[in-house]
Amino acid sequence: MGAATADGRHLWALVAREYWRQARRRLRTGPFYSWRYTGRTPERVLIAPPDLRLADPQIAIEIYHGRFPLAGHLVETAGRSPFVIEVGNRGWLRALHGFRWLRHMRAAGTDLAAANARALLADWIAAHGSRISDPAWDPGTTAKRVIAWLQHSSVVLQGAEFGFYRSFLKSLALQIRYLRSVVREMPAGEARLRARIALAYAALSLPAPASALRGATRYLAEELDRQILPDGGHVSRNPMALIELLADLLPLRQTYANQAETPPAELIGAVDRMLPALRFFRHADGSLAHFNGMGVTIHERVAAILRHDETGGAPLLHAPHSGYERLSLGGTTVIADTGVPPPLEIAEAAHAGCLSFELSSGRHQFVVNAGIDAFGGDEVRPLARATAAHSTACLNDTSSARFTHSARVSGMLGAPLTDGPRNVRCDRLDQPGSQGFVAAHDAYLARFGLWHERSLRLSDEGDLLSGTDRFISRSGRFPEADAVAIRFHLHPDVELFRDNKGRLVLAPPQADRWFFSSDVAPRVEESIFFAAVGGPRRSRQVVLYCNASEASQVAWRLEKRRREAAE
Repeated sequence: MGAATADGRHLWALVAREYWRQARRRLRTGPFYSWRYTGRTPERVLIAPPDLRLADPQIAIEIYHGRFPLAGHLVETAGRSPFVIEVGNRGWLRALHGFRWLRHMRAAGTDLAAANARALLADWIAAHGSRISDPAWDPGTTAKRVIAWLQHSSVVLQGAEFGFYRSFLKSLALQIRYLRSVVREMPAGEARLRARIALAYAALSLPAPASALRGATRYLAEELDRQILPDGGHVSRNPMALIELLADLLPLRQTYANQAETPPAELIGAVDRMLPALRFFRHADGSLAHFNGMGVTIHERVAAILRHDETGGAPLLHAPHSGYERLSLGGTTVIADTGVPPPLEIAEAAHAGCLSFELSSGRHQFVVNAGIDAFGGDEVRPLARATAAHSTACLNDTSSARFTHSARVSGMLGAPLTDGPRNVRCDRLDQPGSQGFVAAHDAYLARFGLWHERSLRLSDEGDLLSGTDRFISRSGRFPEADAVAIRFHLHPDVELFRDNKGRLVLAPPQADRWFFSSDVAPRVEESIFFAAVGGPRRSRQVVLYCNASEASQVAWRLEKRRREAAE
């Protein structure tokens, strides 16, 4: 109970800090403080940084006709400005005010698209440029908007009249000064790092004294050191954070070079570590493993980023700082979560998936975690984050971590993960002819007096994954409540049936099959794969039910057979 009490105290301390932060923000956006954001208007944009995000000219046409497909949600404006209509979808509003959709106008490459971009920016300046309030001026959204305006300034200013040109630069300068004022008080995490990135872009792209660039560079370096781990993972443990941050950091590195400025060593080092880390999470089909907030993978987007990875070698197998292990032999890949949760203040997207794993073979995924629906409703997020949505063991139908559901806390911090495993032990067991590891976590120790230990071993040819789940009693006695469910969630494209020998067969179309066997009779149940391209899809799961007191160790095997041989 001591750990849970400490988590509770920490959580309420974070609530108090966030309440104070928001109070200070309200003060900073009030009429008595707004004069701090006035100042000299830059004369011009020196350089438009590149943008690595994928662009679609068809979306520019949709926007021209008043249809805004943003964040998985379509809003038709019926001829009105999108910045003055009432929309309840928060993700859509953040995407609208973030202005990343300007890249579609750039991709269209027409005078009409440029004129439409200018008109929309003028609408935003008129509606929100002089009134600092959420959601338009949320610091994380402001950072995205500053980057987008700079990256696509050449499109926006193409053929612009002098009045708009000055209005654009004046508003941009105001946003930069505002961001510089609030960035120190932003919560730790990806948004604060992006704000530092935006300020570095601004110091490079606009006329500014050398001291401004030195300061922006120094603060960026400090934030990179705090958030990018030695193995290249992000402190949130979310693979999606690597994609988002690299899409901003790679063009920033190029912008330093284009301006004949020396990028900080921390930026070079962070990028050089993050690119192999991104490849670490990548299955052979190009998808990223579904851990701690990772949803659907846009393959072309990952490929566009990895084109900048000059190492070209095989991905690392061990990410001890991020808390993940990888086994990769004979065309088979296994990726497993073997780490403790991220710090409470950045655990809003973290999952209770300790010791879960994913298995892919060739161009197909077989065993997966449920992932998340990035654009779905908040009400289903707890289901996707629970231990039962992961391919691991669950004790007494209880998640290995808890999530706060207090309305007061959620209003301030979202729903951070609390009371998860404090200790996760992990040792590699690589040998000639196989790769493997054994790991154990203590998430169930305080409540049920049991450790969960999992060992995985992949054969040299990649055709046999052997696993063992053990439940170790701290006292030597097992509690009365010791019901275990070991789940293996299957990708929706995988067919599941029993052969004429009664074996479970995992069979994707036109691919090698995997046969599942275990010490415990497997059951087949319904499941949901949240991270599908078109939204959640029905899938199935194999579940091993037992009692830890009766079967404290459960062995299971996944064995690959060539499709022709299996038939």
